[in-house]
Amino acid sequence: MSVETKSAPRATSLAPDALYTKCTLPQMDFATTADLQAANANDAVDYVGHERAVQAIEMGVSIERQGYNIYAMGPVGAGKRALVTRFIEARAANEPPPDDWVYVNNFKQPNAPLALRLPAGQGRQLQQDMAQLVEDMRTALSSAFESDEYQTRRQALTEEYQERQQENLRVLQEEARTRGLALLRTPSGLAFAPLQNGEVLPPEEFQKLPEEEQKRVQAEVEGLQSKLQTVLMEVPKWERELTRRMRALNQEVAGFVLDDLLDDLYTKYEALPQVVEYLHAVRKDVGENLEGFIESSGEDKSNQPPANLPIPEAMRPGNHLRRYTVNLLVDSADAKGAPVIHESNPSYLNLVGRVEQMAMMGALITDFTLIKPGALHRANGGYLILDAAKVLTNPYAWEGLKRALQFDEVRIESPGQMMNMTTTVTIEAEPVELDVKVVLMGDRMIYYMLAQADPDFQQLFKIAADFDDKIDRNEANSVQYARLIANIIHKEELRPFAKDAVCRVIEHAARLVSDSERLTAQVQTIVDLLEEADHWAGRAATNKNGKTKGKANGDAIVEREHVQAALDARAYRSGRVREGMQEDILRATIHVATEGTVVGQINGLSVLQMGNYAFGRPARITANVYLGRGEVINIEREVALSGPLHSKGVMILAAFLRGRYTSRHPLSLGAALVFEQSYGGIDGDSASSTELYALLSAIAQVPIRQSLAVTGSVDQYGNVQAIGGVNEKIEGFFDLCRARELSGDQGVVIPASNVKHLMLRQDVVDAVAAGEFHVYPVETIDQGIEILTGVAAGERDADGDYPAGTLNRLVADRLEEFAKQRQAFAQDVEHEDAANS
Repeated sequence: MSVETKSAPRATSLAPDALYTKCTLPQMDFATTADLQAANANDAVDYVGHERAVQAIEMGVSIERQGYNIYAMGPVGAGKRALVTRFIEARAANEPPPDDWVYVNNFKQPNAPLALRLPAGQGRQLQQDMAQLVEDMRTALSSAFESDEYQTRRQALTEEYQERQQENLRVLQEEARTRGLALLRTPSGLAFAPLQNGEVLPPEEFQKLPEEEQKRVQAEVEGLQSKLQTVLMEVPKWERELTRRMRALNQEVAGFVLDDLLDDLYTKYEALPQVVEYLHAVRKDVGENLEGFIESSGEDKSNQPPANLPIPEAMRPGNHLRRYTVNLLVDSADAKGAPVIHESNPSYLNLVGRVEQMAMMGALITDFTLIKPGALHRANGGYLILDAAKVLTNPYAWEGLKRALQFDEVRIESPGQMMNMTTTVTIEAEPVELDVKVVLMGDRMIYYMLAQADPDFQQLFKIAADFDDKIDRNEANSVQYARLIANIIHKEELRPFAKDAVCRVIEHAARLVSDSERLTAQVQTIVDLLEEADHWAGRAATNKNGKTKGKANGDAIVEREHVQAALDARAYRSGRVREGMQEDILRATIHVATEGTVVGQINGLSVLQMGNYAFGRPARITANVYLGRGEVINIEREVALSGPLHSKGVMILAAFLRGRYTSRHPLSLGAALVFEQSYGGIDGDSASSTELYALLSAIAQVPIRQSLAVTGSVDQYGNVQAIGGVNEKIEGFFDLCRARELSGDQGVVIPASNVKHLMLRQDVVDAVAAGEFHVYPVETIDQGIEILTGVAAGERDADGDYPAGTLNRLVADRLEEFAKQRQAFAQDVEHEDAANS
């Protein structure tokens, strides 16, 4: 059978200007970025490409409704945090400072301290006023209780008590004398003893008395003992009365002092009823606990901790005055606007606060003075910015945050309390009212995961600020991008960049998203490139002059070659694996041909991603065909090395063959496809068109040019579809061909729909311009097979037949031959079975 060939493939190689879209910024007139700084006073240029997200943030912070918190989502390095922070800080600066919050002692229930809300600055003032009040009360009360008048009245009460006690004992003693008895004080208490001649009769003498006399004395003692008991039982009553009268005296004396000290505070805080109520409670408690203000010179100090131990004065044993301390939880005295808090470690306790404990004298002690605020307290009345992943990975943090937002209050509890897992007595502080906007930073996966798994999430975070990965590359956005670059250079204090250097950065921004019509929105990557280019400019200045030129005086300017040097250095630093793989091919350890023709063998292209570095790697794909039952075997799948997308692509190939070539007979082909010398998993359908070319070559027995490599997906109708990583794939094959010396016949076949994504390296563009390398865009399998084989694909005529000598005719004829062979084989088997039966 003759083969209709073409002298050469159609001249469809792309022109050099289609391989790389240069940036010139013709609409901007500047020599260096220093000329743009004056025009960049408005930070709105930093929002370029993020208008949708900015609008969402603006709505989220301006709407005063529950649940309108913000989830800012987008790729890492997109500048989410910087943009959100700048936007929120600008708004917060024009908002009033939040109120102060303090915790004070609850004298009725000490384990449930009270939270007081005061205007900004009043919390610190109340703390100072209470500290001064306690000092004034201690001084004034000590003076009052040490005064001559008080001591005289106290002495009078004591003497009155003593006189009453002595008078009753004196009367009893006189009665005893009249009965011949004496009232004596013994080590064991008061006792009666008989008298003889005015002297106490010793026990041995008492035993010598007549029995009748002894009985009489005993009877007299028993009678008086009963009266003594009656007197002694009155003593506690007299002591209680004395105590009551002493307390009344103390209250009377203290009342004058306390009323005088507190009257001014009542007036000062009359506009704050909670504070006035607290001051009244202080007044009452001080009156009931005056002993804490009366210094005792004889106090035992033996059990006191050394003064140099780091124990707060309020926590030292015996210091009863700490109960009047004001714990200033949130202090807004120096605030210039609403707070904007970034919590880098959003653990549960760091969010909602905690009650600290102190080990002292072998025990853990705490009180309301050791309540510490969390990020929600510090952000109250303002904004709290959190990393979503960190919140979710800290135990109980997400539940604690949700509870605070659901109930608009911050309740300080330990995780055990929150989960009802503890029964120990602890402080249960009154919750603080919460008014805060929370901004969660995270990627899209976390957002959609929470939206799916947590029914509370979308009720609490109703605003999604979606930061785009890329922005359109048009004239307006290119201008804004240049201004953004100038802003970054100014903020980072880098050397000025020449216009051509700015253009090179913008070109690389397009390369980062593999799209000549888009620019990356990942600002951090651009910042890194600018810093590295500045470094190379400094090194260049050093190499020329022996010393580094200064940045401040404008001696050094970053040029295009410095940006390129930074990019080249990045590629070199990350290129060890790429170079090792290419070396294996050059040393023929891995077989990839770049010249000649082979039936059923083709060069495919894949991309390896290693961190932030991606590179293309050629791979040899082979196809083998034989008589079968219409199965195209994916060898990778058979050994569990094929991912679902790759397996799907191979199944599409079988569907393509059936749809195009077997309308008159069953597909009787058996075929096997494999990535040769592949020892890892394979996924993706970007090699499906490549595998189809190899399969068609094997069926038609037409060789494929090994000087070409192919990438592209294919559908069931033979349309070639776009793939990812097209730049890296082309450059990977180009590097191999250049290492073996470019012949002018080498190139890559890519989907036509990927042409808009081309941002190839300059050396590839130069090789194409010199005719040493080619990039062929194709829309269909027929176009690609013609380039790869030099054989016309052919189109069906009215009868559904392909022209003789075309590749499609060769494929159709071979498949028809397979069908006839299978039919004949089936008939032979049938006849043999009939004969055997």
